[in-house]
Amino acid sequence: MKIATYNINGIGARLPVLLKWLEESKPDIACLQELKAPQERFPLDDIKMAGYNASWVGQKSWNGVAVLSKNIELKEHLRALPGDDTDIQSRYLECGSDTLSVSCLYLPNGNPVPGPKFDYKLSWMKRLHDHSGKLVHSTIPTILTGDYNVIPEEQDVYKVDHVIKDALFQPESRNAYRDLLSLGWTDTLRHLFPNERIYTYWDYFRNAYGRNAGMRIDHFLLNAPALKKLKGAGVDKYVRGWEKTSDHAPVWIELDL
Repeated sequence: MKIATYNINGIGARLPVLLKWLEESKPDIACLQELKAPQERFPLDDIKMAGYNASWVGQKSWNGVAVLSKNIELKEHLRALPGDDTDIQSRYLECGSDTLSVSCLYLPNGNPVPGPKFDYKLSWMKRLHDHSGKLVHSTIPTILTGDYNVIPEEQDVYKVDHVIKDALFQPESRNAYRDLLSLGWTDTLRHLFPNERIYTYWDYFRNAYGRNAGMRIDHFLLNAPALKKLKGAGVDKYVRGWEKTSDHAPVWIELDL
């Protein structure tokens, strides 16, 4: 089974790119972030024409997450991250079956630092830690995937000097990410490619993609049962080079399910 994550950066503007990638890559499950569309503007008919069912949580102009699936029936378990009933941002969607659990997340960016947006980022990560501490012990393969807006290590960015003041690289953000891993989650790409520089995001400015001046911020975290089923993983970097594409590239894993 092929499972992918992709920050689409506006599903309205990038729908042709999304449909082209779905046709070429053929993931069984695709988790999308940053839909930038209200609930009623999600292009469900186009997604169904491509062969996928969908669950999604929209939000006008910002945020938004979705889980697309084919050849497997997934039911919604949660449409928001537990721990703060006042949080109205659409950033978390948890779906699953009797044999698989998939959580799609769009973690807050947090810039500028310091400030309320960074405080919200850390608070959201604390809530994710608390909730995922329960999920990680599931006896079925369980996946936390999406745009984490965290650069875990120095090798995950092309030049540390350029992100030293960025919320994605602050010690608090990176420590919170390590705390997630300490619960028993495995960072899939780093597990399979411990010494490689792998990027999943390239800015639109200064020819970042052409220079490969990127960063790794889209992650797959697997619990132990999922890790035992892991067959491979990778990044569809070439999609970032398409016309009118997202600034992220799709990331995928394959599980023996």
